[in-house]
Amino acid sequence: MSEVICRKVESRRDQKAFLELERRLYRNDDNWVPPLWDERKKLVGFKPHPFYLDADGQTFLVSRGDRVVGRVLAIVNHAHNRTHDETTGFFGFFECEDDVEAAKCLLQTAGDWLRERGMTVARGPVHPSLNYEVGLLVDGFDTPPTFLIPYNKDYYEALIRAAGFDKSQDLYSYEVSIELLNHVDPKLMFIVEESTRRFGATTRPIRRSHFNEDVRIFLNIYNRSLQQTWGYVPMSEAEVDEQSKGLKQLLIPELTSIAEIDGKPVGAGFGLLDYNPIIRRIGGKLLPLGWFHLLFGRKGIKRLRLVSANVLPEYQKWGLGLVTLYPILPVAIDRGIEVGEFSWVLESNQLSRGTIQRGGAVCTKTHRIFDRPLTQPTDGETSA
Repeated sequence: MSEVICRKVESRRDQKAFLELERRLYRNDDNWVPPLWDERKKLVGFKPHPFYLDADGQTFLVSRGDRVVGRVLAIVNHAHNRTHDETTGFFGFFECEDDVEAAKCLLQTAGDWLRERGMTVARGPVHPSLNYEVGLLVDGFDTPPTFLIPYNKDYYEALIRAAGFDKSQDLYSYEVSIELLNHVDPKLMFIVEESTRRFGATTRPIRRSHFNEDVRIFLNIYNRSLQQTWGYVPMSEAEVDEQSKGLKQLLIPELTSIAEIDGKPVGAGFGLLDYNPIIRRIGGKLLPLGWFHLLFGRKGIKRLRLVSANVLPEYQKWGLGLVTLYPILPVAIDRGIEVGEFSWVLESNQLSRGTIQRGGAVCTKTHRIFDRPLTQPTDGETSA
């Protein structure tokens, strides 16, 4: 076999090879859904994105001879390390042929780049942080992913472990019939009623007339509510603005809910339609007509991703998350939604996992985050 060579992505030709590898690897995979390619270019650093105002990244390719066989992005997320007082580096957008030597070379080179910048641990995959797509699919390869949930080859875990990585945390996706959710455990219904009575909580959807303002309320509650969550880093103001632009096009106001106490927003939840079947049809390209198909084809979508039910820290553990989500259910049923997916939920979040399971949901997919110390190279490794 040809020698394995790993190199930085430095030219437009390299960038094209980085993106094209994904298309080639999944060309015959019935469950793969292409990314929105323009968004992919931003998140890997080929186009401007506010994430990189406080992060550094470097993409790499690994080749055998003239053939590109793997890729990865190495990331130093300064906001993460300030927030958690760590020296953790990250990797993301890993794709590779079933080639252990190539994968080890690729991930080692990314690790060397991180080590040179003072990082002592490599963690991933994240694309490019926990605020975006995250985790390696390790269970649930039999069905396509839901919108903004990663999908990958089933041999990737073996490649990553061969490069010296071990499990750090799992993330779960739970699926449930919307009709079943409409007949929840009476104990959960009691929590909704009691919490509403105790706090005098009211709920409302995002207002079309104040859409930008309410989306920012959503994202600010998201930032504040997850402060104690494993690995979480608040989005910057620039990232909030960027996310707001995207959500404005994709959110259905009636599938959102803001919980208020005495007029103060304290909780936010929303369901995001599973746009993946449409994205697959348009090949991940929004221009020239992709947006048209995305927006006007969504009436036929039968699957809803229940992304978030975030509550301000001072009101957590009082059932207000359930209060926040509950108004979305009848709207989803009226729209013809048949399946809801709660994704993703951290393994360490026992409270949320228990509540979701009591509601009748079943775990259908597991994604995994891996760590590897960078203080010493893995035995037998040498720098590429």
